[in-house]
Amino acid sequence: MLKLHTLSRSIRRNLPVIAASTGLLLTSPTILAQEEQADDANTEQIVITGSRGAPRSVADSAVPVDVFSEEDLVAVPFTDTNDILKTLVPSYSLSRQPISDGASFIRPATLRGMPTDKTLVLVNSKRRHRSALVQIGGSGTQGPDIATIPASALKGVEVLRDGAAAQYGSDAIAGVINFQLKDNDEGGSMSIDMGQYYEGDGEQFTVTGNIGFALGDKGFVSVSGEISDQSAVSRSEQYCESWACVDVNSEDFLTGIDTSIEGFTEESFIAGLADANIGFGDVVQPWGQPNTSATRLFINSGYEINDTTRLYAFGNYSASEGDGGFFYRYPGNGTIENLRNEDGSIYSPLEKFPGGFTPRFFGDITDISIVAGIEGEFGNEMTYDIAARYGSNEISYTLKNTVNPSLGEFYEGEESPTEFHPGDLINEELQLTADFTQFVDLGMANEVLFAFGASYMEESYELVEGDVASYFAGPHATSDPYNLCDGSVETDKGLAVIADGSTLDCSNPDDPVFTVVGVGSNGFPGYSPEYSETYDRDSFGVYVDASTDITDAFFLQTALRYEDYSDFGSEIVGKVAAKLSITDEINLRSSFGTGFRAPTPGQQGTTNVSTRLPDGLPVATGLFPALSDVGQALGAEALKPETSVNFSLGMSGSFDALTTTVDFYRIAVADRFYAVSTIDVSSDPDSGEDYDKYLALVAAGVEGAESIGGVNYFQNAFDTVTTGVDIVATYTMDDTVLTASVNYNKSELDSDVEGFLSTEDAFDFENSTPKVKGVFSAKHDFDALTVLVRANLYGSYTNSNFTGGELKKQDYDPSVLFDLELNYALSDSLSLAAGARNLFDTYPDEDTIGDACCGRIYWSGNNVDWQGGYYYARLNYTF
Repeated sequence: MLKLHTLSRSIRRNLPVIAASTGLLLTSPTILAQEEQADDANTEQIVITGSRGAPRSVADSAVPVDVFSEEDLVAVPFTDTNDILKTLVPSYSLSRQPISDGASFIRPATLRGMPTDKTLVLVNSKRRHRSALVQIGGSGTQGPDIATIPASALKGVEVLRDGAAAQYGSDAIAGVINFQLKDNDEGGSMSIDMGQYYEGDGEQFTVTGNIGFALGDKGFVSVSGEISDQSAVSRSEQYCESWACVDVNSEDFLTGIDTSIEGFTEESFIAGLADANIGFGDVVQPWGQPNTSATRLFINSGYEINDTTRLYAFGNYSASEGDGGFFYRYPGNGTIENLRNEDGSIYSPLEKFPGGFTPRFFGDITDISIVAGIEGEFGNEMTYDIAARYGSNEISYTLKNTVNPSLGEFYEGEESPTEFHPGDLINEELQLTADFTQFVDLGMANEVLFAFGASYMEESYELVEGDVASYFAGPHATSDPYNLCDGSVETDKGLAVIADGSTLDCSNPDDPVFTVVGVGSNGFPGYSPEYSETYDRDSFGVYVDASTDITDAFFLQTALRYEDYSDFGSEIVGKVAAKLSITDEINLRSSFGTGFRAPTPGQQGTTNVSTRLPDGLPVATGLFPALSDVGQALGAEALKPETSVNFSLGMSGSFDALTTTVDFYRIAVADRFYAVSTIDVSSDPDSGEDYDKYLALVAAGVEGAESIGGVNYFQNAFDTVTTGVDIVATYTMDDTVLTASVNYNKSELDSDVEGFLSTEDAFDFENSTPKVKGVFSAKHDFDALTVLVRANLYGSYTNSNFTGGELKKQDYDPSVLFDLELNYALSDSLSLAAGARNLFDTYPDEDTIGDACCGRIYWSGNNVDWQGGYYYARLNYTF
């Protein structure tokens, strides 16, 4: 392997510091690899990720770092890399959003209470491109889709829990996650995993593998792949609410259902309920994980040109698909209504869906990337790493089992469609980077290691137009579209259809001739030409970093970065980190840094109209760009960058078999990017300000404004302060390893949120997630048998729901979910594992405040898993 002579210098003792703080080691896939046994006195074996039984956190570091080996990753009973991180890193949280458009397939995560767009994700120390999905509510995060990285491709993972924007640039406000790819030139592994939930659903089957090949005697190609298939989960009951009940076993059956809708009979309605959800579950609206399947491939390669120069390249291809349900549409809910055709007859969607319908949402996600570079060392011992990368993520949407209500019965002379292609989202990134390191003698006790470099990046975000029927404003988007009436009097055309037997009555304001319904494929209207465009920008950044041992006990590092964005201007950020060795066993460490994050092109341009529940009832809610006509009409201001100040103070200690780290952190974010709470809109002239908002939409030219019940947009809405403590401890004795990781995290609003957040949203921002999360594990080897027990602790939290003019609150007690796995080595290369996640089938409390309507039993925004126990078996083979 490549031998970089500079590693022989005194900085070696601070490799973890440099790796975590500057990326100098992280930048080089060669150094990340384990060096071969060499007889050159200037080289040594370096394994940053540690070895079996070693502490999980790097104790000798100026900033907190979690290091996980391949063995650590394999020991987690998940195949999704997101879930693996959630299990191993207490400050990494993950939620499931069953009915949330694309978020059903690309789950939002947080690190230290910050959304994913404030955590930089690296693969082999190179920036990972973002997903095309912008979360449509709350933080509006747009981060990389970590699920596209198969666990079988990973040699290790490093999680830097500290702000690092000065080293890496925008996104590294909360920290950095670096995924290290396998670099084997021979051998490989294969794993078959299958399981299901205790309830008998959610069956999952996953096959993963890796194989390495030699490129002559100086290179390698490591290929990893994954094929997975997972069926849906339903933790639901039949839809029966005060406004509509379709539970045939309830005494409230048909309450709120408009039985006067054309084509309704009780018999046909009951029979149609079985098909309302097109066969996915026994309730009209299931809640749980969606159906998903994926094929993923990752390739990592490297080739030594000579002792000081190496080429490398890696990339991936991922194709996945998923489908999940939306909110159930019942007769009389504003979508299934009587409509008057041009010939005077009456039509309703019950002709297509006798029991109502639940739109089914499909997402096909294609993710590709390629990174290539050259690294090495000049004659003056300066190292370099020059690379280029391209990444693309595309989501193609399909909506089935629904209608465009405004089209009515016919579209272009044919029966109106029930399947639509609302459009595509595409995020692309192209980046060029150059990184250098050089030791310089400044007459100090030790040489100073300088790191410096530059980056140029182009980004684009494209909303691709959907099929015309998915966004077209049909005749029933307006009242009396065929001019059958003149006010309350029939026109000649109206009199003619009456003469042919029509029941038209223009004097009746409730006659179907006046009914106005929504525009676009119901549940997710397509992207129209007006909102189908490309948003792009470029950015340039340069940085310099200096670090050295001031004394044998005191290490100091400083960094400065300048970035310039074509859409948001320039900013300078900096960082200082230090470590003081009190004794050979105890270190104190601290850091202070500033950060800068410019809203992404996707966050600036995303548009969405979907069904949401701002007040507990389903309404069509539109998210529009801040600078769009709609946003401007409703008072939105131009977006600007977020800025942050990050401070940490901690200690690390190593006492024989016990290692421990304790780190306090404070992250202050100014002008935080967030979606404002839903602004109510009503076409009712008596609704006051809500009607004014409707008129603003009409003036802005929004088609189908009559059917939109709410609007929101992204803003730099408020300031926040997040404080917390991370505690990590590992105790090793003989064949047993005990680990404990605990995170306390509290986020508070630090400015006036009036005009941005509702009372409910403001309360939930500060209280709806557990402030304490812990992971405790014990692993013991009994010769061929290994037993792993893990306890996942979630502290107390409170959810709220503003209804009936009152903010109702529900307190959730702490809960502990246990995992158990038994792994038996059948031979040196073959092992069989079996176990259970959430062993005792623990669920959070059921909702009691009405925040979980429509057949939901549990509050689905809960960070505590509400799908119950899961058992599995896994066969592992290495060769």
